[in-house]
Order: sequence, then structure tokens, then C-alpha cells
Amino acid sequence: MITFCAPDGTGLVCHVRGSGPPLVCLPGGPMRASEYLEDLGGLTDHRTLHVLDLRGTGKSAAPADPATYRCDRQVDDVEALRVRLGLERMDLLGHSAGGNLATLYAARYPERIGRLVLITSTPRPLGLEATPDDRRAAAALRRHEEWFGPAYAEFEKLLAGRDDAEYLYEAFFYGRWDARARAHAAGAEGQFNEEAAGRYAAEGAFDPPATRAALARLTAPVLLLAGELDGGPRPELVHHAAGFFPRGQVVVQPGAAHFPWLDDAGFFTARVAEFLAAR
Repeated sequence: MITFCAPDGTGLVCHVRGSGPPLVCLPGGPMRASEYLEDLGGLTDHRTLHVLDLRGTGKSAAPADPATYRCDRQVDDVEALRVRLGLERMDLLGHSAGGNLATLYAARYPERIGRLVLITSTPRPLGLEATPDDRRAAAALRRHEEWFGPAYAEFEKLLAGRDDAEYLYEAFFYGRWDARARAHAAGAEGQFNEEAAGRYAAEGAFDPPATRAALARLTAPVLLLAGELDGGPRPELVHHAAGFFPRGQVVVQPGAAHFPWLDDAGFFTARVAEFLAAR
């Protein structure tokens, strides 16, 4: 475990797992403690994962100013971690909402990126959103599942913004709603900073025209990995986003949803490790 301070003095923690060249990893949620990433399906056999607990989550301290939970305000935390690790350039991975932060970092510090990996990340910084209809269309792909009816009823409550949706809706975030997925979903309890999550995408967090212009100067290769069954984002949206990265490439993982390293660790690890190893 590595401890360091953000520029505003907030104490931050980075967990170190695995062996091999370093890979900085940013969790999603938004604002979920990083433990849910686990070993990213065995990626620790190929890389030393430096997994950041974002401010106010996991073992990292809460900031004095809650406004700094906003996504763009946390770019400085990622840069502080790069400096702490002593890396001239770093390979960076962001999952889900963590991909928003990784994208903003790459736009602000393109010269500091070796390779960028965006895992099932909705491209909000580019002005692209996953709509409720996107999520419904992805959910409809699961009609053959025995749990579909009850889970879909709860999923509709979630999409409607209701706070009484039962946990069954989480089935749509996993390629297989098996015991492993259920345990992972149950582990989310207590991992979220709800106040921080509400501020993450607050007004001003994203400036799509500026981000698109900045990313046009990014020379690093970018892997955008989508889950075939994921609704946020659907593979079509990921393909659209890839066009804004000069060296963007898309991999769609068959049978996977929002946590692809759980759905097929072998496929996920092979594709990500191959991308990171290419030179």
C-alpha cells in the first residue's frame, strides 16, 4: 500500500497487487472503493496493479472541500500518484466511471500516457451518454434467463429513479447471474460514498468540445473494451467513442456485461495484457 497527498493536502491510498510493469487503475461507481476490482481477473499475473482509492472512498481520506469530488477536480490526484510512483509515462486503466477520470487525465496530460485502457466506460467526457433505452435494449438480450421477469421489473424502477428497486436489477450488470456474481454484487454494500457520487458529474465536470480537441493530440494507443450485454455503454456507443481517439481500438467481449473480468477472466486478461504488452 502506498500513501501520498493530493495537491490540496487530502491523504490518498493506492493498493499494490501483482507483479510486472506498473498499471495504474481507477475504480468506477462512481466513487466506489477500489476493492471490487479485485485482481482484475488475474491481470496481476502480467502487471503490478496500482489501484487508487479515490478521495473519500476506501482507505483514502475525505477532502476538506466536498466540491473536489467532481470528476475533473480529481485529475490532479491521478497526476500526484504518477509523480509519487516516479513514472515519466504511465499505463492507465479506468473502469466504468473511472474511465471518465482516465479520459480527462489523458486529455490534460497526453504526454504522460503510455497506454490507456477504458473498460465498459460510458464516454460522458466526449458528450456521449448511455440512455435508458440503451439499457433497456441491452436488458432485452437477457429475455431467455429464468430470472428475467422479476429482475426487469426492478430494473425499470431503477431507470425511473425510484429508490425502492430491489437488488435483482443487478443481474443485468453481469454476464452470468451466478453465485460469483451475486457475491460480488452483495459486496457493494458499504463501498460507495453517496455524497461523492452525487458530485462526481456535477455541472462543469465535463467540457466535451474541449476534451475532444485535447484528445486529438493524444498519441498513445487506447483500448476501449465493451461488454456484449452491457447497456451502459452498449458496444455501438463504444465504437462511436473510439473515433475520438487517434489510436483507439475496440474489443467487444462476448457474453460479458459491466464487469467483464468476472464474466470471462481468460478472455479479459488475454486481451488487456496483449494490448499492454504491444510496442
